[in-house]
Amino acid sequence: METTKVVLGNARGEVQLFSDDNKAGKMDISVIKDKLTVYHTEVDDEYAGNGFAKLLLGELVSYARENNLKIVPLCPYVHAQFKRNPEEYNDVWFKVEA
Repeated sequence: METTKVVLGNARGEVQLFSDDNKAGKMDISVIKDKLTVYHTEVDDEYAGNGFAKLLLGELVSYARENNLKIVPLCPYVHAQFKRNPEEYNDVWFKVEA
């Protein structure tokens, strides 16, 4: 069974994904004021193709919504998902105006 959790310490942390008590993936994040920045998403090779990156993203977005945070998607995976599905993520997507 897969479980996810957000672990923060001193404004930096991870969104962690476990499969049967084994760490299967993570997102590197930081939270400063009302911005949650996601830098990197990683799923271990043995778990690739199981939709685990999407589970991590779901936990990230839920955490942001629950804590009134805007997500700065520096991670290429998260940014691509936000661009593909803007209606799903507009409420939490922090867009830098050029």
